[in-house]
Amino acid sequence: MLGLGGDTAAVDNAVKDATTQSFMKDVIEASKTQPVLVDFWAPWCGPCKQLTPVLEKVVKAAKGKVKLVKMDIDKHPESPGQMGIQSIPAVSAFSNGQPVDGFMGALPESQVVAFLERLTKGKIGDEGADQLKAAEDALAAGQAAEAADIYAQILEQDSGNIPALAGLARCYIATGNLD
Repeated sequence: MLGLGGDTAAVDNAVKDATTQSFMKDVIEASKTQPVLVDFWAPWCGPCKQLTPVLEKVVKAAKGKVKLVKMDIDKHPESPGQMGIQSIPAVSAFSNGQPVDGFMGALPESQVVAFLERLTKGKIGDEGADQLKAAEDALAAGQAAEAADIYAQILEQDSGNIPALAGLARCYIATGNLD
């Protein structure tokens, strides 16, 4: 679930307003290190007033796994126009400098959380990377049962974590448990 790991500075910087001039830096460049959501909105848009607080809450709860950039389309019509945004609210997700996903309309919080979880799937935070390293070290030291326990903990959080699945398989091989 989102909300594990990260730090206060990451949460404080998780939400910002963008301009046409800052779009490259705030969205394209920033998305090369972590996913960035762009909330295209306008002050007169009722559904935007419902969605924006939900986006802010969920992004802050993600504790640095994703950023939110808000763009007022009345003040900065160029970027949404270039992206083909025709109605608002519209949210575009960027990763590695490219748009990768998005949605239109005001979604309930549970759907926004699910969207962010899909967007950040496979991203291992520092805690997950530390767990993987600990498991690999334990396996290398001949402590296959201990390593298997650590890999299992990782898989409880992310059942599709390929390095953890492979590590667990190596543990089973090391202990002769081939079933």
